Amino acid sequence: MNLEEIRKEREKWMTWKNIAPLREALDKLEDIECEYALGDVVKVHSKVPLSEEIRSSIEATAKKMMPWRKGPFELFDIFIDTEWQSFLKYNLLEPYCDLEGRRVADVGCNNGYYMFRMLSQDPASIVGFDPSALYKTQFDFINHFIKSEITYELLGVEHLPFYEQKFDTVFCLGVLYHRPDPVGTLKALAKGMEKGAELFLDTFMIDGDEDICLTPEKTYSKIPNIYFVPTVKALKNLVYTLPVLSI
Repeated sequence: MNLEEIRKEREKWMTWKNIAPLREALDKLEDIECEYALGDVVKVHSKVPLSEEIRSSIEATAKKMMPWRKGPFELFDIFIDTEWQSFLKYNLLEPYCDLEGRRVADVGCNNGYYMFRMLSQDPASIVGFDPSALYKTQFDFINHFIKSEITYELLGVEHLPFYEQKFDTVFCLGVLYHRPDPVGTLKALAKGMEKGAELFLDTFMIDGDEDICLTPEKTYSKIPNIYFVPTVKALKNLVYTLPVLSI
């Protein structure tokens, strides 16, 4: 698989009629010397006072990029509320994360909220995977001010086995149940991981001691594109079939 060709093809997504105006707005943003805080709300502040014109331009750009799924964020006292209060999930995981010096992947990274939070642990590198032009643009908007070295790839989990590096820690949060082939997804994750790597896997589950799963016909809890809702035992059975992964 030639990832460079895929990257070049997907870069064209940035010229779509609903995305191009957002990219143009990004290009017009001022270069501001900032500092940031990585708490429940990812906050960015200017080191110098901003004019009302610049602040209004930033707010208008944020509104153009709606809807915002993951977050929340705050840029120069402009609060960006989001559909998901993502700090609830991240705060549950954070005590179990030791990312210092590790190569980290976030598969299904959305706008990068979790990746920004991970910066506080000083990983060696962070790479996000999500084939969404809007989410990539939202990430670029926030990162314009934070200026992190996070890499955002317009690639999916299926590209992980062919990626140019392997990862020490992989996050796959809220993705597995959207994949019609959960076994293939787990295999792709495993092939993208170094020996001895760890996987943080978050997915819908059902109660029960049996190794069974639901395969909803249309929706699950009114959510479309849900293909796989297992018991914990069923999920463990799938993971145990992959020698690269352990629980």
